[in-house]
Amino acid sequence: MIPEWADWLAGRPGSDAIPRALLERQFDLMLGIMIEMLGPLRREAKPLWNQITEHFGRTAATRGLAAGEVVEELQHLRLLLIRHTGAQIAAMRPRRAMVIFLRLNAIIDRAVTQAVVGYTDALVASLLMTDRDGTTLTEPNHEETITTLEGFEVELAAIVARR
Repeated sequence: MIPEWADWLAGRPGSDAIPRALLERQFDLMLGIMIEMLGPLRREAKPLWNQITEHFGRTAATRGLAAGEVVEELQHLRLLLIRHTGAQIAAMRPRRAMVIFLRLNAIIDRAVTQAVVGYTDALVASLLMTDRDGTTLTEPNHEETITTLEGFEVELAAIVARR
């Protein structure tokens, strides 16, 4: 699913602002957290989900996207989830399938909200100030993105270890 989402993004504006490998790493992390959001540790995973999706919104601002495009990218993730998991969910007992389906939709809805928050925060901050180096906050900073993703990966590994 990750390469399919990255392929879809490759044809969109702003896709060249961040290396594809970095985008795929971010998507892989998002899917990993989403899996935990469906399991028994969803309460522990929720703050991390909020942080990574907010980071996704900030990343979208550095890619030069409009707010609607951020929403569209997450809606495309919803479509991919339906396409890739729909048959497995449909094969479950109806009550269980409905719970999974509704929970997935709530997770994506929350992602949209948090991504727009991150996107808006990045744009407002870029209008009001720059960082300490004088670089505007909507300029791509791959090293910072890698460091942030590494921190998220450590947090996710801690959650997965508790299973």
